[in-house]
Amino acid sequence: MSDVTATSVMTGNEAAAAAARLARVQVIAAYPITPQSPVVEQLSAWVESGELDAEFVAVESEHSALTVCIGASTVGARTFTATSANGLAYMTEQVWWAAGARLPIVMCIANRAMAAPWNVLNDQQDSMSVRDAGWIQLYCRDNQEILDTTLQAWRIAERLQLPVMVCYDGFLLSHTVMPVTVPAAVEVDAFLPPRAAPLTVVDPDDPRNIGPVVLADTRADAEGILRPGYMEIRASHHAGLLEALDVIPEVDAEYGAAIGRSWGGLTWEHMLDDAELVLVAAGSLATQLTVAAETLRSEGIKAGVLGVRAYRPFPVAALRAKLAGRKGALVFDKALSYGYEGPICTDLRAAMCGEPDAPLVWGAMCGLGGREVSPDQLADAARRALADGHAGVRDRPTDWINLHPEL
Repeated sequence: MSDVTATSVMTGNEAAAAAARLARVQVIAAYPITPQSPVVEQLSAWVESGELDAEFVAVESEHSALTVCIGASTVGARTFTATSANGLAYMTEQVWWAAGARLPIVMCIANRAMAAPWNVLNDQQDSMSVRDAGWIQLYCRDNQEILDTTLQAWRIAERLQLPVMVCYDGFLLSHTVMPVTVPAAVEVDAFLPPRAAPLTVVDPDDPRNIGPVVLADTRADAEGILRPGYMEIRASHHAGLLEALDVIPEVDAEYGAAIGRSWGGLTWEHMLDDAELVLVAAGSLATQLTVAAETLRSEGIKAGVLGVRAYRPFPVAALRAKLAGRKGALVFDKALSYGYEGPICTDLRAAMCGEPDAPLVWGAMCGLGGREVSPDQLADAARRALADGHAGVRDRPTDWINLHPEL
């Protein structure tokens, strides 16, 4: 770690690893899976060389990787892991456990398509498949945002006692290089102090069961103190996620004051002020949308971009405020809720339902399994949506972009 701020050319995976190192993570547990493996390989090398004072635990599976993080976080360590695709699916049981136990674990997800059939290229199906497991989910548009958001993630997680996924597109970001400014260690230390004591009491002189069976109803403990039942615990967890709607922007602003960069908090925008058609997406796809929007602007179409940075908790109020009075919103999803539509599209439709100035919300599917999608194709999808809107089509099916017409 450097005592001065420096700019280097690095991959998204390297940016994630650099953030974990700057955060002075204490326990790293990992199992390799493409395209996330270089994150933990780099961290392992730093631990081996003595450049990072941490415990690196090589395990036999992704399920075990998160299990190690759960144990370490329970006793108060700052923990980190990373995974992708079927690796995330394999650890899903523990994904739920980490959230339900209110453990501030940070996990980077290099988004990758789910098998079968096997595909190691990018879409967002993996992280979207666990969007309801109780983790905060943040999506990054470039490698600089990966580093900065991963650092912010620990502050958010430790303040709320909730785990955070930092999601970024596999290969499109994980393996491509771009300039990244790495803050000085002293600046990060001031922004991110050591972790406070954990919620769980771990004391050899006062042994107790951690994660016991909880009945449905409230009940008094052995000392007569009323304790929550399962439903009260879930309500408290949900309230913590809703609190993140305030904490995420606050931490982003605090990071901006300390480091000099901020990322919009819950959402970000491009040419949105007078936009009549808003193009919506999460991750690097939203960056491509900025080029599509500029193309549409050159044709006299008032297009703008609204990037979703925080997907869980879903920023309903922020999205309503940004979209009020617009004519249309076209949501580009890189994941599919099979039998329905893209998940971001569904959530945005629900958020806008009943709003007096709500735009028409349309959905588009693109990029599954790494299928190429260009700004020109994104702009074409916007033109098709506008044409249907002008024709009065309201029940518009999901538009599949770059789908082979003969198959």
